[in-house]
Amino acid sequence: MAWWFLQRSRIFFSTHQHSKPFLLLPFLNHTSSSFSRPRTLPHKNSPTLFCFSRHESTKADAQFELENDFTEDDTNQEIDFPGGKVGFTSEMRFISKSATKRVPCYRVLDDNGELVKYSNYVQVSKEMGVKMYSDMVILQTMDNMFHEVQRQGRISFYLTQMGEEAVNIASAAALAPDDIVLPQYREPGVLLWRGFTLQQFVHQCFGNTHDLGKGRQMPIHYGSNQHNYFTISSPIATQLPQAVGAAYSLKMDGKSACAVTYCGDGGTSEGDFHAGMNFAAVMDAPVIFICRNNGWAISTPVEEQFRSDGIVVKGKAYGIWGIRVDGNDVLAVYSAVHTAREIAIREKRPVLIEALTYRVGHHSTSDDSTKYRAIDEIEYWKTRRNPVNRFKRWVEKNGWWSDKEELELRSSIRKQLIHAIEVAEKAQKPPLEDMFSDVYDQLPSNLEEQERLLRKSIKKHPKDYPSDVPL
Repeated sequence: MAWWFLQRSRIFFSTHQHSKPFLLLPFLNHTSSSFSRPRTLPHKNSPTLFCFSRHESTKADAQFELENDFTEDDTNQEIDFPGGKVGFTSEMRFISKSATKRVPCYRVLDDNGELVKYSNYVQVSKEMGVKMYSDMVILQTMDNMFHEVQRQGRISFYLTQMGEEAVNIASAAALAPDDIVLPQYREPGVLLWRGFTLQQFVHQCFGNTHDLGKGRQMPIHYGSNQHNYFTISSPIATQLPQAVGAAYSLKMDGKSACAVTYCGDGGTSEGDFHAGMNFAAVMDAPVIFICRNNGWAISTPVEEQFRSDGIVVKGKAYGIWGIRVDGNDVLAVYSAVHTAREIAIREKRPVLIEALTYRVGHHSTSDDSTKYRAIDEIEYWKTRRNPVNRFKRWVEKNGWWSDKEELELRSSIRKQLIHAIEVAEKAQKPPLEDMFSDVYDQLPSNLEEQERLLRKSIKKHPKDYPSDVPL
């Protein structure tokens, strides 16, 4: 009897002939195929999934399929068009710009850190819960201190994750070390989770000889081959089609891993977003697109970017499964990404996740967000919808965290960062020649000429160039 029940309560969806596909989470199934390939049951040591199968109903159709309400004149009259058969109708009706009812947002914890009744989520152990909360605190502390260091003129630029800590840490926790990450620029928490040290973060921001990028990148443009974390590049959304290529490579090599890429809501206005989505769908690439919809693309609000119901519905046009999740809810983000990863790897298909969150900090240290949004709005999200405070309440209610541990952690991290900053500040800058190396095996003549001219200019105008860069 137990085996019979498990067979009908699969991790992803039931294959019973009278059941609609139903996921652990309310993913939007944007394809018409049933995909009845064999499934394997969860390993005995894998995280516990709270799941059940759902039988066919009108309500389920409306929620999970979002089908257009068109009627066909005769089901026998259809055209066998490339891509699949299409029925005919004598009813002239244009597809509306958007559904009347918005796609709901999946969450597990309410604003007070209480479990929402009847929540479906991936269970989290004490060790996992404490580590997720601790890393959120570390990320928060890093942001506060690095922002102040930039304001003091000790580094040239910084960009905070304030308000978006849950998306960073919870998504990272749901991935495996072999999964390839192609970030935008607001995901250092993923690298932190994977073991990048505080000292390495500081070295990069100061651009010294210990920086893995040899000082060639702006601060916060982290990267690490060791941690499968592609180096950040400033142009928006270029990483999205690249992630699809990386995912397809994993698929061709038969790896049990996926590619994960991040972008903001502003990134979805770039052509690379749409090219990447279509590329992923056509190639059945195991890639997860995580969009941090934080309401603002620098100073552009979402209502001036698109007329669709946010980001999640964009997957429908490309035949990609998607889900909208509360990006300030650690358990919801963790569960959604964990399940999306299983779908991507087992089904060899892309998944789109829209995380509704809010950028509490300025876009960067070059921005003053109070010029284009109300201070009351910022304060509301900073206090009432704070993801760190919400998750803290949950771990405290479980008896996993105390005020003493909180004080010890924050004090320890602050001391470590102060020491790391002192070390990085004293470290030597990379030599001038590093500007031209590591791209070609043998330096081409045009780069040799550029280096010669640069050295000539420095010699002629020494006061106009930094004195701490070895020539």
